Amino acid sequence: MDKIQALELKLDSLIDQVQQLAADNRTLREQQGEWQRERQRLIKNNEVARTRVETMINRLKGLGQDNQ
Repeated sequence: MDKIQALELKLDSLIDQVQQLAADNRTLREQQGEWQRERQRLIKNNEVARTRVETMINRLKGLGQDNQ
């Protein structure tokens, strides 16, 4: 009977560990999704900033050519 009880305790422990790992996995997948969305937002913002800087540089070049 002691061996059966020990086995039951081990099984209960394994079940708890599996449930905890599943919960951790869900949390990590949610975080991964958030990081991916944040990365996309930053890439978009970077592209907008790059376009604005390029536009300003071209305008400044144009002003410099007009003055010559």
